[in-house]
Amino acid sequence: MAAQDFNFLLATDSYKITHYKQYPPNVNKVYSYFECRRRKEGQFNEVVFFGLQYLLKKYLSGRVITEEKIQEAKFFYQLHFRQSVFDEEGWRKVLEKYDGRLPIRIKAVPEGKIIPRGNVLFTVENTDPDFFWLTNYIETMLVQMWYPITVATISREFKKILAKHLKATSGSLEGLEFKLHDFGYRGVSSQESAALGGAAHLVNFCSTDTVAGLLMAQRYYSCPMAGFSIPAAEHSTIISWGRSREKDAFESLLDQFPSGPLSVVSDSYDIFKACRHIWGDKLKERVMERSEDSTLVIRPDSGDPAETIIEVIKILEDCFGSSVNSAGYKLLPSYLRIIQGDGIDLQSVEEILMKLSDEGWSAENVFFGCGSALLQKLNRDTLNCAFKCSYVETNGKGMDVYKQPVTDPSKGSKRGRLSLRRNSDGFIETVERGVGKPEEDMLVTVFENGSILLEYTLEEIRKNARLREDDLSPSQHNRDSPNAEVLHQKHIMNGVH
Repeated sequence: MAAQDFNFLLATDSYKITHYKQYPPNVNKVYSYFECRRRKEGQFNEVVFFGLQYLLKKYLSGRVITEEKIQEAKFFYQLHFRQSVFDEEGWRKVLEKYDGRLPIRIKAVPEGKIIPRGNVLFTVENTDPDFFWLTNYIETMLVQMWYPITVATISREFKKILAKHLKATSGSLEGLEFKLHDFGYRGVSSQESAALGGAAHLVNFCSTDTVAGLLMAQRYYSCPMAGFSIPAAEHSTIISWGRSREKDAFESLLDQFPSGPLSVVSDSYDIFKACRHIWGDKLKERVMERSEDSTLVIRPDSGDPAETIIEVIKILEDCFGSSVNSAGYKLLPSYLRIIQGDGIDLQSVEEILMKLSDEGWSAENVFFGCGSALLQKLNRDTLNCAFKCSYVETNGKGMDVYKQPVTDPSKGSKRGRLSLRRNSDGFIETVERGVGKPEEDMLVTVFENGSILLEYTLEEIRKNARLREDDLSPSQHNRDSPNAEVLHQKHIMNGVH
């Protein structure tokens, strides 16, 4: 759908059309918030806040209500509900009073910030008492923030694991930002998912083949070029030569791309024979002619990832030799590396790197590509994202509101106006019931009455999301480790009253 065809009035769950009739009489303010709930069985302890700026720019800013769109929505909902429930009068007031701009205020955590689960990430409220029903009307769209937040969070978890092993086996974090390549474009549900997820990965890394993510970072986050790629073969470009000419296919690639890094998928038939007899024998001299700046990156793409990589690296060592780095771990010649892009997720990356180090190999030898585990094998419950009302005003008198289901205490919601602060111990916490100090609040107004008040560049977001020293500690990883849970419970106090 082209931007000019987008109708904001149709971008919500059906039942919200009727909610303007359901609030108590004389309500004049509705205040809601978004969080990633904390759950004991949750895999991740903290999240990366990212993606709100895109949603605001594309869908909520400027004149989003017109007479034409009101009439389109009126007709649509009449057919949909088979009765007249659409608030034509209310929307026309927005058009007349605000020229179709939304009288809403959104305060949010700066994008890229790392926030412990269970804390407020943004708040939404109406700025005009006549339009109290708008706050939760836009919930549907805003809760879709779960996707870029979750991808950015998972991507950063990869980064923690890679950084830990790279530091341990090389003494340096050099090249970390290129260690995880986004292979996920074809595996997501839509072009917009590719854009949002691809850009979320670029908060943490600079390596991608997902062009949609690069374009989003360029258009919505002021980054001319957020990520990079290299020439690479796919199976079609290898097998089109025929099985008997696999060596010719490889040699042609060396001819076509004599300089600069080159990735060649090598498992079309037999990865081990390809490494030993083609790369390590028939084309050995051609490979050795390449430089550190023109690395040949061999890509296995099937089998057990850890076992295959261990076998491949041993074969390449037999053929090309190895050296020992300053940390005491083995390294293939600088013109030769491996990228594993099949079967990659957080667990397999950890397993591969542990096995490599156990065998005496540095993490410098390998790169990873990740598709579905990075951009698609996740949902709103991965981080338990929720949008809840916590405060209302009736006739100007405020009341803290909340839900507290007896069947699931974890779904209890926060109360009152919220703020986010860093306490005297340095830990982030949510302050409820409107008692927070404005000067301590980490939430900043980013949207008000149809205008975006604050924008972030991808460069600023990357700085906010950079790894901390304690991220390299195994106990800090967002896994279900007792140490991480104890640390979180001890130091992160959510919902301070």
